[in-house]
Amino acid sequence: MRQKIVAGNWKMNTTISEGIELANNIIAKLGEIPQDVHLVLCSPFTHLFPLSKIVGDIKCPGCRSKISIGAQNCANKDNGAYTGEVSAKMIATLHEAVGTIAGAPEDAEGVKVEYVIIGHSERRGYYGETNAILLEKTKLALSSGLKVIYCVGEELSQREAGKHFDIVGEEIKSVLYELTPEQMKNIVVAYEPIWAIGTGKTATSDQAQEIHAFIRKTIEEKFGALAQDITILYGGSCKPSNAKELFSQPDIDGGLIGGAALKGEDFIAIAQSY
Repeated sequence: MRQKIVAGNWKMNTTISEGIELANNIIAKLGEIPQDVHLVLCSPFTHLFPLSKIVGDIKCPGCRSKISIGAQNCANKDNGAYTGEVSAKMIATLHEAVGTIAGAPEDAEGVKVEYVIIGHSERRGYYGETNAILLEKTKLALSSGLKVIYCVGEELSQREAGKHFDIVGEEIKSVLYELTPEQMKNIVVAYEPIWAIGTGKTATSDQAQEIHAFIRKTIEEKFGALAQDITILYGGSCKPSNAKELFSQPDIDGGLIGGAALKGEDFIAIAQSY
């Protein structure tokens, strides 16, 4: 059975103290979401260290398995003179230092950053990240032990021109077709209609299902039956009012949530929509 995932992409929002408060508010409600739904908090880089400790300290029985943390990006290089970049290896090993915090108990442990978002439309659009760059990032993330939330999606002009299948298909083939079946087991695909991000517009449930089914079929053409095990998330202005209808579609396995992820009550409400 495919994993149901509700991932929150906080983008460049919240100070560290605000992010800690948001995470604590979400963690306090973990007992209220279905057992088979998994949450991922994708915070700014600056927040990952405290979140590693906070999630590691969860005491609620059965709650710890419901939540992971993720980064929003990683470099396409492993190391070197790349000022301002953060490598996948840095992200994947961050939890190892939690026990070094002054005053921390000897057995203090952080949880590993488990996921990284790669290929978000804002990275493609604002920073010119190509499919070739995203393939480099994806391979480095996987080799560092991270799971990848790989984003695909079309702009409004491309959809209106009837090119959305071509665009999404190429984004899948240029990156995911270069992976092995074993690597694909650590891939989550997120479909984000770029025209619906931050605009308040949302693809209809039929539109979303149509493209999700296409994504699964495209993966199936390369990887066969493994496609049925790949989680595909919807990432275009999903909120408590439309999540239930979207999540009821056969090929939509959850959401990559933007604005609504910044309000703990909305994020939990979306996770309760299954």
